[in-house]
Amino acid sequence: MPTVSDLLADKGSEEVLSISRDASVLEAAKLMNQHKIGALVVTDQAGKVDGIFTERDVMRRVVAEQKDPTAVTVGSVMTKEVACCGTDTSVDDARSVMKTRRIRHLPVVGQDRQLHGIISIGDLNAYHTNNQEVEIKFLQEYLYGRT
Repeated sequence: MPTVSDLLADKGSEEVLSISRDASVLEAAKLMNQHKIGALVVTDQAGKVDGIFTERDVMRRVVAEQKDPTAVTVGSVMTKEVACCGTDTSVDDARSVMKTRRIRHLPVVGQDRQLHGIISIGDLNAYHTNNQEVEIKFLQEYLYGRT
């Protein structure tokens, strides 16, 4: 059964971007735009997950409430109750958590809540698509022989 560790290996060794709870929403939004990502993991000084800051947080808690993004801190508008998974979590379980909780990003942490990575619904979809393509190719070769 494939695990989140397999997914992270396929994804490659990308730097996991994080931000401090004391950063401004404007700083966070610029960082997200610069790297074309939809979420930042909020970490404490020890590198442990403290929250997550997403595009949805910007829309609901800043824009909709007409707050000044230069004056509002990430910590005051981030999502504090963060669903996380471990590297040994199955890909199916990670997908189920995202579907059930209606979230698009899932930080990957160790037992000490130290950040190891992050997976997105896009990562899960790409992994699933690649596996389906391999299976389809295998089945075609089985049915029709190698061409």
